[in-house]
Amino acid sequence: MKQIVVLASGRGSNFQAIVSAIQEDNIRAQCIALISDNPLAVAVDIARDANIPAHVLDFLSFPDKSAYEEALLYLLVQLNPDIIALAGYMRLLGDSIIQTFPDSIINIHPSLLPSFPGLHAQEQALRYGVKIAGCTVHFVTKDMDNGPVIMQRSVPVLDDDDKEHLADRILVEEHKALPEVLRLICEDRIRREGRKVTVLKNPSGFP
Repeated sequence: MKQIVVLASGRGSNFQAIVSAIQEDNIRAQCIALISDNPLAVAVDIARDANIPAHVLDFLSFPDKSAYEEALLYLLVQLNPDIIALAGYMRLLGDSIIQTFPDSIINIHPSLLPSFPGLHAQEQALRYGVKIAGCTVHFVTKDMDNGPVIMQRSVPVLDDDDKEHLADRILVEEHKALPEVLRLICEDRIRREGRKVTVLKNPSGFP
C-alpha cells in the first residue's frame, strides 16, 4: 500500500477530498502525514480530526526560504512517502526537494494549463474572456505550473460569472480530479514518458 504525504497551506478542502476518498477505500493508500507552512491552516485541524499526523513548519519562523526548504526536505526524507500531493500549497518547492522525489510530486491547479499559471488563475481566465475553464493535476517540476499534465476537468464560464462563482465550480472538479489521480497512481496506472502521461488499463488487477 502506497504512502501519501499532503502539503497544504489553507482551508484544506482538497486535502479533505483525499482523506474522504481514502476512508471510503476509493484510494488504496495511507495518508501518513499532512505538512503545512501555516499554523492557522484549517487543513491542520482536518488532519488531527482524521488522526493523521500534522507537521507545521511555520514559514515565518525561519530566517529565510533556504532554511525553510532545508527543514521541509529533512522532514520529507524522514517520512519517505511514495507520493507527495500539493493540495492548495502556496509555495514553490525548491529544486532539492524535486530532485529527491522525482516523478513523485503532483499538484492541483485551478486552470487548464498551460493557460493561466500562477496566482489568481480564475481571475486571469475571466479577464481573458475564455468560455471554458477548469483544473489541472500535473507532475511538479522546477518550473512553476509547467509539469506534465496528468488529468484535466473543465467547467463552462458563464456570462454572469465572477471570480468567486467560477472558483467554486472549479473547486468541485478539483475535489474529483485530485483523488482520481491519486487512485490511479496507487494502482500503478500512470506512466510518464517526457511530457506525455498515459493512463494504463488495470495492470494491477484493480476493479
